[in-house]
Amino acid sequence: MEEVKERWKVFSPATGKEIAEIDETPLAEINFLYDRAHAAFSGWSGLTVSERLVYFKKLRLIMVEQMDEIAEVIAMDTGKPKTEAIVADIMPTLDAIRHIEKHAVKSLSKQKATTPLLLIGKSSHVEYMARGTVLVISPWNYPFQLAMVPILNAAAAGNTVIAKPSEVTPLVGKCMERLFKEAGFPDGVIDFAHGGKALGAALTDQNPDYIFFTGSVRTGKIIGEAAAKKLIPVTLELGGKDPMVIFEDANLERAVNAALWGAFTNSGQVCMSVERVYVERSMYEPFLMLLKEKVNELTQGTELSDDIGSMTYPEQLTIVADHLEDALKRGAVLEAGIPPDKWVLGDTYFLPPIVLSHVNHSMKIMNEETFGPVLPIVAFDTEEEAISLANDSQFGLNSSVWTMDQAKAARVASKLVSGAVIINDVLISVANHNLPFGGAKQSGIGRYHGENGLRMFCHEKSVMTDSGKKNTEIQWYPYKGKYPKFLSMFQNYFSAKTNWVVFAKEYLKLLKMAKKKK
Repeated sequence: MEEVKERWKVFSPATGKEIAEIDETPLAEINFLYDRAHAAFSGWSGLTVSERLVYFKKLRLIMVEQMDEIAEVIAMDTGKPKTEAIVADIMPTLDAIRHIEKHAVKSLSKQKATTPLLLIGKSSHVEYMARGTVLVISPWNYPFQLAMVPILNAAAAGNTVIAKPSEVTPLVGKCMERLFKEAGFPDGVIDFAHGGKALGAALTDQNPDYIFFTGSVRTGKIIGEAAAKKLIPVTLELGGKDPMVIFEDANLERAVNAALWGAFTNSGQVCMSVERVYVERSMYEPFLMLLKEKVNELTQGTELSDDIGSMTYPEQLTIVADHLEDALKRGAVLEAGIPPDKWVLGDTYFLPPIVLSHVNHSMKIMNEETFGPVLPIVAFDTEEEAISLANDSQFGLNSSVWTMDQAKAARVASKLVSGAVIINDVLISVANHNLPFGGAKQSGIGRYHGENGLRMFCHEKSVMTDSGKKNTEIQWYPYKGKYPKFLSMFQNYFSAKTNWVVFAKEYLKLLKMAKKKK
């Protein structure tokens, strides 16, 4: 008897209107999804990489043709402007497909490895073997990109995938599911499960061969703990509290424009958002004045001409309010925006951009991930102080350094404990699929993008080859009479200066002994 599917209503965070009803995936279907994924794995992994890429090209072309419709779905579901949907969700996904099409064959081909001299006569290489079924659990802030990129990399490497998109943005999940079907991916290669936390926990409990999670530190730790008990490998892409360090010789207007966009794009709901700004004291006042002037020029709404959309997840508003109230009670000054007690939200989640001064590291706003349109600013006096402040965080995902002195920029960048550092720009390292992406400290475990974005979804298989013509090896039985020769050979090989003459003589003696018949 078929289980009745639960349905939930979907409301736009920007308009408050109901925009859809979604069927939830029943928990009873989870076994079926895994069985189907396991059954499809043999055929999919058995294809050559080039044969798999045929589906990827078709998907890319369908996405290009339907780009405006996809952007509309993302905008409705998240409340972000369509411009942000197309620039930050769709474009990086298309670029990821292009990157896979260009590099997957080479990256996943067997790689020749060096064989030590002591293993004369053998050759070595590494092969990349798909893991099996990969579970991808993705977030709501960039619901298209942050789901599609790991799904695509895992599938390109030969895995089957079960994707659990965020229940906060279910229309995007349904949109992705439809795109893969239209691209003709074989049944069971990429399946979607739609639902909330209970569904995610049940999917994790079903022994996937790999888990890729993007989301909060709290949930990431729960998934990591559950996976560790079963020795399931994981990648955890978690939160950030990214610092922007601005020196007095930086391009002031560029730095202000970058701070605005870096802090307020997607209403600050970005793991790589600029959440802390440190400005050299001599530039602090000019920076703050110009920033406030430009903040007041930003527009919010749902029109194509608007700059900032709504928040997406209502519970995130509670976190933002808590951080703001704590900061204001501790002496922070509200330079732009509205205090929480004066917010008027109703059924929509538009939160005006907020700028804070007189903040310090005793405040939540400087320690915990706010994930909202809030920009706290601190003055510093020395390079060493700036580095210390930037590193004074449990997170280490991304950061930026602003100066016209490239030597200084490189010096500071090398001292920041961060998965990525951008010099005179913000956020954009994630858009370069040639670079690894991931964090330090509480910002996560593992890296994706780059070659590793494909290879992480594979077992590395080491292969050594011998011609098989020799009947024996020098280190095989019998040992009689071999120890003194091994001792001499190794001592002369590993000494401060290798004695190649003695090494060769001892090796030839051992070889001769090995060839002797009993």
